[in-house]
Amino acid sequence: MLESGMLLCTLMVLYVLGAKGQIPCQILGTPEYPQLSKKGDVVIGAAFSIHRKISLPALSFRNKPQSPSCSSLNLREFRFAQTMTFAIEEINNSSSLLPNVTIGYEIYDSCSTTLVSMRAAMSLVNGQEQTAQQCSGKAAVHAIIGESESSSTIAIARITGPFHIPVISHFATCACLSNRKEFPNFFRTIPSDYYQSRALAQLIKHFGWTWVGAVRSDNDYGNNGMSVFVEAAQDEGVCIEYSEAILRNNPRQRISRVVEVIKRSTSKVLLAFLAQGEMEVLLEEIILQNVTGLQWVASESWITARYLATPRTSAVISSAIGFTISKSKIPGLKDFLVKFWETAFECQFSPPNETSSIKPCTGSEELGELSNQYTDVSELRISNNVYKATYAVAHALHNLLNQTSVRKEDIEAAQVRHYLQRVNFTTPNGENVNFNPNGDPMARYELVNWQKGENGETKFITVGYYDVSMPVGKQFVMNSASIVWAGESSKPKSVCSESCQAGARQATIRGKPICCFSCIPCASGEINSTKCLKCPLEYWSNEGHTECIHKKVEFLSFEETMGKLLTAISVIGVGLTAAIALIFFRFVDTPIVRANNSELSFLLLFSLTLCFLCSLTFIGRPSRWSCMLRHTAFGITFALCISCVLAKTIVVVNAFKASVPGTNVLRCSAPLQRLSVFGCTLLQVLICTLWIALAPPVPNKNTAYFTEKIILECDVGSAVGFWAVLGYIGLLSALWISTYPTLSFWLIKCTTLFLCPQVKRYQYFCTFAFKQHIVYIHPFSETAHPVQGPKGSGAYPGGYGWKTWNNPGWGANPSQGTLTYLQAIW
Repeated sequence: MLESGMLLCTLMVLYVLGAKGQIPCQILGTPEYPQLSKKGDVVIGAAFSIHRKISLPALSFRNKPQSPSCSSLNLREFRFAQTMTFAIEEINNSSSLLPNVTIGYEIYDSCSTTLVSMRAAMSLVNGQEQTAQQCSGKAAVHAIIGESESSSTIAIARITGPFHIPVISHFATCACLSNRKEFPNFFRTIPSDYYQSRALAQLIKHFGWTWVGAVRSDNDYGNNGMSVFVEAAQDEGVCIEYSEAILRNNPRQRISRVVEVIKRSTSKVLLAFLAQGEMEVLLEEIILQNVTGLQWVASESWITARYLATPRTSAVISSAIGFTISKSKIPGLKDFLVKFWETAFECQFSPPNETSSIKPCTGSEELGELSNQYTDVSELRISNNVYKATYAVAHALHNLLNQTSVRKEDIEAAQVRHYLQRVNFTTPNGENVNFNPNGDPMARYELVNWQKGENGETKFITVGYYDVSMPVGKQFVMNSASIVWAGESSKPKSVCSESCQAGARQATIRGKPICCFSCIPCASGEINSTKCLKCPLEYWSNEGHTECIHKKVEFLSFEETMGKLLTAISVIGVGLTAAIALIFFRFVDTPIVRANNSELSFLLLFSLTLCFLCSLTFIGRPSRWSCMLRHTAFGITFALCISCVLAKTIVVVNAFKASVPGTNVLRCSAPLQRLSVFGCTLLQVLICTLWIALAPPVPNKNTAYFTEKIILECDVGSAVGFWAVLGYIGLLSALWISTYPTLSFWLIKCTTLFLCPQVKRYQYFCTFAFKQHIVYIHPFSETAHPVQGPKGSGAYPGGYGWKTWNNPGWGANPSQGTLTYLQAIW
């Protein structure tokens, strides 16, 4: 009970003291102090890797751990810090940007490690001083610029996120930082690795390298960047032979093992997606093992790192190529830098130790002769990003103060973040700055190639550009002619398997990537050198299987032997039929012609002429009209021909059945013959008309029987119509045979032989040929006497009746006489 009362009293005292604002704010532990700082109305924090190495104190668990110590000055990162202070000085001296507002800064050294970056972030959030004033809950800074490495930037963004402090990085490219749900307060002035990785994949594909090795930093920067690259490379058809990961603090055995993998590999191209620290330790081992002849493809982290391009490293990496952001110029920056750094002359103003080899500064050094990475402003790429980031914060503050009633003393970090998302301005050196919804700038890269100058110094030569804002197909512009390649005057070749020769396809090898394959010849009708593709239906592969060519189109032409033969037969048949018609016309008044029923004979000769001409429609290239004509002409002409023969046959049948001459004359009258011929032919015409109207014959390219050629033919269209035409011709033929005189002599057998309609034309022609034999060879038969019966013989007087059996002109054989009579009138 007593303890509970004491606790309650303590809480009441704390509440009263807190209400009066008398509780002091105290930082637990030893505060971290910035490397560079300046007070101001608004303070911008920053973290840069001013040193490359860190030494961690020994942990005894008896004493308070000491702070880590940093060494190995990084002049490039220190130049970033000085660029920020230069930009702030410009802003403070500007009368148009943030007038009456002074910007201060606190710049920390992260020593190239995530551990120190986290300590710097905590210091930027908390501040360094212990105060007796009331804790306001505000952060010590309104924005943070940094870090250079993605892993350190992620750590800073996570720590400062709950306080809504915007973090603007100048060099962190990990695509993961574009996730607004995870990093809502993050911005950067360098494009995301999402674009760089895809650009690298396109670059490798552009040069025809399908078999490459890869080494990455084993951190967020390397792992995320390589993941995007592998995905893009697969889309481009590029295979990764090996992918190794290293860190700068890995044991030498680990680095040596990675270099051994590189030496044993067959690929001639190595993608190094490494931060500068990892690239430095890898190069050391590469030099020790003397690995040469590789074409290095670099990420933007180290492609323009001057300290890596030394005469010592040029023996193994003389012609690297990679993307980096565009360079720029910042007027006045060089003069500002040379006034700062005494170590650029390798001297100290403070008295050096007795054992130190560093000479003291005398004050007589010439600043104009200073030339090192710190004062080198010829490659202002990342420094320009720092410059733009500083100005972005200043413009966000300027818009905040001008568009709201907030006083400069009351500015909150969350308000700065709100206006930072909406900035759109041009820096004093002419660069436009804005951010997309993910806090990223527009992706624009230069393609840089390492080339040796006249004095042996490595130069960074721009040989191409990559601009995401351009339309697809125009994003990548390159001048390949000016590229210097590794150890060769020509572009190196890096493939797992040589391309297949024309007419062969790639076949994957089990257990190996798709870039490793064997070559199998393409089958007939297929082409391509990667995957055999079937030619379209009307095409066929050439002998080399390199292209598809039109198939040979075949049809019965007039130039072919068969076409010439059929044409000759048709012409001869038409000529002979015409000759017979002329002879009949010449002797039209003779008894043998009159007895033959000249009207039907001439119609039959006309149909025979059409039958011969019908054959010509089957010769030549089929067309829409020729296809309809050949089938309908065939059906109608044969129907007309058979109808004429059927009418003549009916006359013969009635003559046989007549016991008294003239009794069947009405059945054999000329009008009835004409009507029967017209009716039988008209029915075939109707069938053909319906056929053409509903589903006419059309030209057809037949590829079913031959693979290398096309048979051009006429498709019947409607099978029902086609068989109806043939069936009707067969019906007429059947009627003809069924009505033929049932005499048991050799003519019946001959008639049966000519049952096929296609051969009937020749049978009919032979029939008329026999009549010509009578007209010319037996002229005595051309009188009325041989075919007219004598008085009292039972023959019809004055007409054409039955031949007497004992007439000397007919011979003594009754069968022969009957045959002669039938041929005469049929």
